[in-house]
Amino acid sequence: MALSPLNRRRLANFRANRRGWWSLWIFAALFVLCLFAEFIANDRPLVARVDGRLFVPVLADYAESDILPDGLPTEVDWHDTAFRAEIEGRGWMVWPLIPYAYNTVVRDLERPAPAPPSARNWLGTDDQSRDVLARVIYGFRISVLFGFALTVAASVVGIAAGAVQGFYGGLTDLLFQRFMEIWSGLPELYLLIILASVVQPSFWILLGFLLLFSWMGLTGVVRAEFLRGRNLDYVRAARALGVSDARLMSRHILPNAMVATLTFLPFILSGSVVVLTSLDFLGFGLPPGSASLGELVAQGKNNLQAPWLAGTGFVVLGGVLTLLVFVGEAVRDAFDPRKLPGGSKA
Repeated sequence: MALSPLNRRRLANFRANRRGWWSLWIFAALFVLCLFAEFIANDRPLVARVDGRLFVPVLADYAESDILPDGLPTEVDWHDTAFRAEIEGRGWMVWPLIPYAYNTVVRDLERPAPAPPSARNWLGTDDQSRDVLARVIYGFRISVLFGFALTVAASVVGIAAGAVQGFYGGLTDLLFQRFMEIWSGLPELYLLIILASVVQPSFWILLGFLLLFSWMGLTGVVRAEFLRGRNLDYVRAARALGVSDARLMSRHILPNAMVATLTFLPFILSGSVVVLTSLDFLGFGLPPGSASLGELVAQGKNNLQAPWLAGTGFVVLGGVLTLLVFVGEAVRDAFDPRKLPGGSKA
């Protein structure tokens, strides 16, 4: 589908910001790779061939008896030395690049955990003998997925709320503004502490709880655009022709409001990643043992004798946020009406 001249100009402005353009590609490449984390870092082989039969342990669970005639009816421990020797005597196995999952306990370390980086564990291990690189890969994936989910959900709710406020104005706008003032004043962290004492926070529980407060980020921007847009001549003409309120909001005003909204999305995404990391750092985030960048930062704080933990957490988290901020700057330039094609100011 051919792009309109306006969208072609926006794309040219986005690409003119080389820092943001390359940040987008780097972030997208890292995210796509981490989506297939099980094929990159896993404590199971990708594929195994035993006695002429093919197994795919990365996709299915097997008992020893499924693989070996005299095996036990228990789940296979692919890192067991005796079991691996027997498998290699009967066939072969292909392991992922990193033979550890995020929760795999690395055995037979040369030094007590946390062990420093080595050829076996490229970023070392944490204080529970788990491979740091594997946890970074899985932690990056869950942090970004959480950020995307929270950004999309908060944007939908926030845009809808701002649209209703700005379009109807008057008493509706006044009551909504007073409600938002009261709602935003609630102690979010204290409420989360109370919630964590009642139920074990999970991905979806955290997402739902944070959505209760994060939807207000875009409401003010959308409300301002609708307050301005509802008085434009073409909107008044459409109303005079009998166009419904829902159609006026979705077809005539919302597209203009989305221009300002889209420039905030990369920054909201980075903020969502920071929120989950902060909660994990404080111990009110994902369940214990989950792959988490915040838990890695907390381990760095608690193990100052292992600087690779704090260094890895700082570099990964700082790198992700830097990439998202650069992308946000490029998106802002793309939708800036003063920008000429190529990035120069009008």
